[in-house]
Amino acid sequence: MTAPRRWIARRLLLGAVQTAAVVLLVFVLTEALPGDAAVALAGDQPDPERIAALREAMDLDRPAPARLADWAAGLAHGDLGTSLTSGRPVAAYLTDAFGPTLLLAGLTLALLVPLGVGLGVLAARHEGRLADRLISSATLGTYAVPEFALGMLLVTVLALRLGWVPPTAVGYGTDLLAHPTALVIPVLVLLSRPVCSLSRLVRAGMIDALASPYATHARRCGVPGTRIRYAHALPNALAPAAQQLARTIDWLLCGVIVVETLYVIPGLGTVLMNAVAERDVPVVQGLAVVFGVTTVVLNLGADLIAHRFAPRSEVAA
Repeated sequence: MTAPRRWIARRLLLGAVQTAAVVLLVFVLTEALPGDAAVALAGDQPDPERIAALREAMDLDRPAPARLADWAAGLAHGDLGTSLTSGRPVAAYLTDAFGPTLLLAGLTLALLVPLGVGLGVLAARHEGRLADRLISSATLGTYAVPEFALGMLLVTVLALRLGWVPPTAVGYGTDLLAHPTALVIPVLVLLSRPVCSLSRLVRAGMIDALASPYATHARRCGVPGTRIRYAHALPNALAPAAQQLARTIDWLLCGVIVVETLYVIPGLGTVLMNAVAERDVPVVQGLAVVFGVTTVVLNLGADLIAHRFAPRSEVAA
């Protein structure tokens, strides 16, 4: 087996181990949550006998290893479990709430890539000049502002003072495409930090590549500057940028949960928060596994992309 194939095999094996670890960790952490669905359903003045009956009906009285084995076996067949409070399959929650979350994350990524790469390239082209200083100062300043504070500022200015956009998505349901103004503030909040970090990473990568001996030799040979920038410098900057983009998508999974809760968007984050409040463990476990496995897959994909753009450094690792 060649070195690149061995590297890919190791990364795939690592991804499988990480996936198994995610499943085990999710189960252990949800088991550690205080209370359970039986206590939540029993009301403010629970009767111990009623709680015991509810636990027995929900199979919560079974040993944890037995429940873990049944849950893992179901996951292997694509069964995420059944809600303890509603009796609905966890997959149905994913189906109902996936649309708003995918729309929010998709819009953020669709704007992030051209904005982050474009600003990084523009700053690198004008290194040390006014455009570079403006972009660097703006990205550094924006990155320093906490997302919560930025969100409140945008709501105050854009929604309450100017009235351009609504402050929340209350009343719009899941058909947010019919009300795009409700997405403006959430998308801006999600974009704020990733655009800054991605643009600065692309800028640094391009500057390093443009200062390399290869680029210097190409200029002496009369190679056009545009070709040097976009055929050599930009691909070299994309390897670390791809890994940063994967980490950004990973961060978006957490950011979407917070943003959906703040702006009352009926997506997966809202479902997860409601499930935690109701101690609906199967829903929490199912969504946590989906988020965790997505993170593993994204990081694996980022490693493969980085290996494609910088094969020698990855093979040597």
